[in-house]
Parts: sequence; structure tokens; C-alpha cells
Amino acid sequence: MKYALVTGGSRGLGRAICIDIARQGIPVIINYQSNSAAAQEVKEEIEKAGGHAELLPFNVGNLDEVTAAIDQWENAHEGDYIAYLVNNAGIRRDNMMFMMPDSDWHDVLNTSLNGFFYVTRRLLTKMMMRRHGGRIVNMASLSGIKGMAGQTNYSAAKAALIGATKALAQEVAPRNVTVNAVAPGFIDTDMTKDLPVEELKKVVPMNRFGKPEEVSALVTFLLSDHASYITGEVISINGGLYT
Repeated sequence: MKYALVTGGSRGLGRAICIDIARQGIPVIINYQSNSAAAQEVKEEIEKAGGHAELLPFNVGNLDEVTAAIDQWENAHEGDYIAYLVNNAGIRRDNMMFMMPDSDWHDVLNTSLNGFFYVTRRLLTKMMMRRHGGRIVNMASLSGIKGMAGQTNYSAAKAALIGATKALAQEVAPRNVTVNAVAPGFIDTDMTKDLPVEELKKVVPMNRFGKPEEVSALVTFLLSDHASYITGEVISINGGLYT
């Protein structure tokens, strides 16, 4: 059986992506680090709708935790493999660079960039060995394309993720593995609730923030067979804010 793993799947975009994937009949592994209550709520919502979901807690930025968790899952699922991966886990520590503590720089890059590396590398071999290959979607950001003042760390992490997406796509395309990135703009989630929403809406041509479900629909498409000839792409979803 082919499973989907969504890192940072307990809240916001990750939650919407987990639910949308499950609606396609794909069993979902919900990764989270500490918010077990939120992750359990996502699992229960999926199961109430007739889907299948499992919880797999680990810190994507900790290699030992990544290895142990995925080893444990594979040992309990002989014959199954993770064919779909959404690298969604990420954190923000916004600040002007001249005032930014070292920890805010390293923590943001560790979660988004090292987390992508640790999890993806661990799963790639089995994806490439299987006839059906695999699908990888990396959650980038408008910040990684345009750059955003006060987000030097976040912009750096997401820009690096975009570069990694393009390079990895070329490496694994012959093995029927696609790698794409989705770059949301302002989306109505808990990661944007501390922003001046009404002011920011004025700079978005559509005059609103996006919905998590609009992003998850794009991610689900990129995981599907309909997107089998799309790889190495970065698709923006930002209401026309930046093209």
C-alpha cells in the first residue's frame, strides 16, 4: 500500500493537506512535533470521513528522530511504502537581521531546509526502487521568491528549498519520482494570524488572503497521476501579489 507523509500536518496548511489527501483514498501519516491534541483531531476528522490516518511524531530537524521514527513505521508496515511526501514543516522567527539572534536564524533553516533534507533523503531510495515511483511536494513561500523584509531567515530557507527542488527533480526524474514546490503568499492560517491582515489585504490584487483548502487542492493535484509530467516547478499561489 502506498502512503502519504505530511510533515507539520497537525495545523494550518498541513492539516488541510492531510484532509485533502485522505479524500483521494490515500492513507495519510500525520507528522507533528509536540501538539499531539491537534494531530489527533486531524486524524479523527479523516477517520470520520472514512479515510485512514496514522500519527508519527518527530522533529524533522533532528536526524536521529527522523531515522528512528521512519524505521519504526517501516518495521510495522512490511510491504508498504511512503510514495507521497509533503515537506510542509516550517517555523517563522521574524526580525530585522541586525537584531536577529543566532538561534532564530539556525532554527528556521534547520526546520525548513535540514528537515527537507533528512526526511526526503531517508525516503528517496524506496521511491526510486518502486515501479510506481513517488511524488514530493515542498512547501516554499512567496518569501523565498520575492524576499520579505523582516524575514531574512525564512526567505533564505525557502529560497534554498526552491533551489533544492529544482536540482533534486533532475536527479530522480529517470526513476519516476517528481519533485515540485508550492509557494503560497498570504494564507489564512495560524502562521499569519499575528500579521496586520487588513493592511496586507490591500496589497493583494484579489483583496483577500488565500484559504488553506486552495493550497491543499494544488498540492493534491501535484501528488496525483494527472501531474506525472510536471517536475522541477515552483507554483505560486498568492492572489496575484507577485508574478
